[in-house]
Amino acid sequence: MAEHKFKIGQMVFFHPRSRMADVPRSQPFQITQRLPTTDGEPQYRISSAFVEHEFAAGESELRPAQISSARRY
Repeated sequence: MAEHKFKIGQMVFFHPRSRMADVPRSQPFQITQRLPTTDGEPQYRISSAFVEHEFAAGESELRPAQISSARRY
């Protein structure tokens, strides 16, 4: 059984395998729940402030978001 790579609360970018018109690809999503593994791939529930509903996503569809807390002037 595969281990989950992402943690609850972690920010990620979502790159769905299928074309989903309402998914903003440039906006980060937050992992809200770890779901059971399906076909050997860990699954997650993700949400975004820019989309009104949550998505289920496979680990291969997610990339870690490198959000910097440093201010740039």
